[in-house]
Amino acid sequence: MLWSMVIPLKPLALAKSRLADTAGDGLRPGLALAFAQDTVAAALACPAVRDVVVVTDDVLAARELAALGARIVPDEPRSGLNAALAHAAAVVRGERPDGALAALNADLPALRPRELTRVLEAAAQFPRSFLPDAAAIGTTLLAVARGRELLPAFGTDSRARHRASQAVELGLDAVDSVRQDVDTGEDLRAALTLGVGPRTAAAAARLLIPGQ
Repeated sequence: MLWSMVIPLKPLALAKSRLADTAGDGLRPGLALAFAQDTVAAALACPAVRDVVVVTDDVLAARELAALGARIVPDEPRSGLNAALAHAAAVVRGERPDGALAALNADLPALRPRELTRVLEAAAQFPRSFLPDAAAIGTTLLAVARGRELLPAFGTDSRARHRASQAVELGLDAVDSVRQDVDTGEDLRAALTLGVGPRTAAAAARLLIPGQ
């Protein structure tokens, strides 16, 4: 089964505010872009992925991610993360109504194609499923089989909300790179320990991170 991946990305100037204790205002946009670039590159390298669609209104991010091979869809609703995902999913389903579809966070800089393949193979067994994040509070991936609605419920406590929506929680081990999103300095240190992509490594080298 081949998957279309939908990745949301807010304007870079507004991204990663919770990294303020680790990266200053001048560094956070570049760090957010690096996370997205490494995430998209890894997703495109995954043999289970047919294509990657990024929903964003950020001009720089759109240009850089398109150069990697992602398709860019403008965030026409401009009504938040879940509305953006629903819009992008509708665009993909309008062209490929029976394709498998997954929403993936844009801040997975340690993402490994082999681990993503394992997650998608597990997701293929269920009509709708999700992978919790490393903190076991949020969600990094939400997947739906052919013909199913995505019904994203990302945001605060999204793990509980996706479970309440009857999505199956994927209980996989050894897929840390797919679970390790980056919102805080601690998250970034954890991702660096796993091993991040080249763009994040270069951006993080400009930071002073204890224990790096």
